[in-house]
Amino acid sequence: MVAAEWRDAFGVVTRGRVQLELRDGVPGPVLGRDAGFWLRGTGVRALRNPGRRTARVRIVTPGARTATCQATHPYASCRRNEMNSMNDTGAVAGPASGRTSRAHRFRRLAGTGFIATLAAMVTTALAAALARAVGVDFRVDGGESIPLPGFAVVTGFFSVVGIVIAGALLRWSARPADRFVWTAVSLTTISMIPPVLFAANTATTIALIGLHLIPATVMIPTLTRSLPTRTD
Repeated sequence: MVAAEWRDAFGVVTRGRVQLELRDGVPGPVLGRDAGFWLRGTGVRALRNPGRRTARVRIVTPGARTATCQATHPYASCRRNEMNSMNDTGAVAGPASGRTSRAHRFRRLAGTGFIATLAAMVTTALAAALARAVGVDFRVDGGESIPLPGFAVVTGFFSVVGIVIAGALLRWSARPADRFVWTAVSLTTISMIPPVLFAANTATTIALIGLHLIPATVMIPTLTRSLPTRTD
């Protein structure tokens, strides 16, 4: 086979999902089963398997030659120069040298989470200041009043914990978005138990519950939108 024979080749995904890697290394669209694409004029330089299941692509040329590119490992790939030497028996791709798509998702998740954390800290601190201005003393179990900076610090800490949980689910869960929502809502619900048990009065209890919900309404939807519903 020579490169010229593959210039007008057409690919069809016959199993799993395949992500196109473009000429400059930027991850392209992810194609599902029965999706087709041209090699010529699209800038495709490699085909990557973004999931955990085996992915297979049938390559057809105008001269009726066919070949199969099969990636058996997550993020394995078939490159165009590898396609140039394939015959009708097909080829199996080895592990990819880099995992561009996943690294890009992690960077996007971390950046989005950082901005959301700052927003949650500021919003919670302002809400706590407003509650104190209308008479909420924030005394817990008969002790001293919770200082306003404490609300921002605690919000920031648990928001970062949420980002770490989202990152772990992105790495190891097949359904990171769904798992994150379930985990985050459960932890938020559990976090409301201490205010009910230890707040000195009803006003403090209600205010503390509200201050738990504010960062949750900021962080959970934001991080969920940064996670895919499925990774395979």
